[in-house]
Amino acid sequence: MNLDELRAECLQCTKCGLSEGRTKVVFGDGNPTASILFVGEGPGQNEDETGIPFVGRAGKLLDDYLTAVGLCRQDVYITNIVKCRPPQNRDPRPEEQAACIDYLRAQFRLISPKLVVCLGRIAAQKMISPDFRVTRDHGTVYQKGGVMMMGTFHPAALLRNPNNKPDALNDFKKIAEYAAQFGAEKL
Repeated sequence: MNLDELRAECLQCTKCGLSEGRTKVVFGDGNPTASILFVGEGPGQNEDETGIPFVGRAGKLLDDYLTAVGLCRQDVYITNIVKCRPPQNRDPRPEEQAACIDYLRAQFRLISPKLVVCLGRIAAQKMISPDFRVTRDHGTVYQKGGVMMMGTFHPAALLRNPNNKPDALNDFKKIAEYAAQFGAEKL
């Protein structure tokens, strides 16, 4: 199975109740051979309307951070834990995450990133550790199964609390350093 086949399967998904309220499935976007995989928690309203992750105000901020460190969307792959928008942008429930996790695992296998960057608490707790705290643990690189993982602030949280923007920028500088180490062949 390749990413296009996985996307086609995901577009038909009705494994949880989120599928009933979605406009579009938000599968993922970016370089399918990227060294860096960004994972958020779930789509918001703008993403639900377009089918593309991180396209609203938070997405613009993510793009700004990537640009500030010499990267762009075409260099990375961006997806979410859940592929359908939770109502009122609430946190995805454990059963919704469980229904979608196999899509994320398959994306991970197909993309084969060297660094996974979890955007926000939900993604970091699911992928790094259940006791991950963004304000405490952001920017720390963990090794899991031979892959580096890092959590940082979700761009939407930075819009609500701009005092964390300098810390987030430092995290993105680390991400760019790793990207440079990986070499241009996968970027």
